[in-house]
Amino acid sequence: MENGIETESEEQEQSNSSQDHHQKWITEQDNLREKLISEDNFTWKLPAAPRIGSQELRFVGGFDISFSKDDPSMACGTLVVLDFRTLQLVYQDFSFVTLHVPYVPGFLAFREAPVLLHILEKMKRSDNPFYPQVLMVDGNGILHPRGFGLACHVGVMANLPTIGIGKSLHHVDGLHHSRVRKLLEAEENSSKDFIPLVGCSGQTWGVAMRSSQSSIKPIYISIGHRISLQTATAIVQMTCKYRIPEPIRQADIRSRDYIRKFEMNARLKQNH
Repeated sequence: MENGIETESEEQEQSNSSQDHHQKWITEQDNLREKLISEDNFTWKLPAAPRIGSQELRFVGGFDISFSKDDPSMACGTLVVLDFRTLQLVYQDFSFVTLHVPYVPGFLAFREAPVLLHILEKMKRSDNPFYPQVLMVDGNGILHPRGFGLACHVGVMANLPTIGIGKSLHHVDGLHHSRVRKLLEAEENSSKDFIPLVGCSGQTWGVAMRSSQSSIKPIYISIGHRISLQTATAIVQMTCKYRIPEPIRQADIRSRDYIRKFEMNARLKQNH
């Protein structure tokens, strides 16, 4: 009986601790959201977009994180930087980490953002000439249950224009898979690459983009920080060779490769 009471007490403590943690995250998210800028706020310009006294966009970053199949707490975050004109890789860096923060829906940033911020800070400290002028993040921006996803969190923390690239749809403001699927299949949208995601409130949360007319498996683009949805969409369109924009695709390929090599080395050491 004593053991049972002890276990219940421990579970209650863990539950209270978890609730305290979540409340702390909510407060931090709310504070960061107040600094969010959802319009163009940068000195560069897109090609063929005249802006007096500004240089063309050159360096576009992409971030992705892959997890070990052997140990889900072991992850590899990868940042790549591509030349915007050629989409050729000009810089890459990665960081192997053991993540102690669990995945909690709506709070992904508290698990993954520190990995990316560490790599960005390392670039900045070394005065790297390829520091990204805009960054795509494999995660949502404002298209998020609390209106502040991973791309927003990173953008505000790094003070960097960011774009959220979601591969799955958060159910926000009446937006859900079946409704978006109907929009994509609607005859009036058959020739459109981008479908605005307008919620029940009338707010535009982002756009669904399909890589081909026959595709009903879109990606979801939303504002991260210091960029408008129009500019974010244009940049994504200009960097897509395949379904996923090239900065995210290259980061994904490399992070998977790094984690695979890490696992192979770990198994080799075990066998010896």
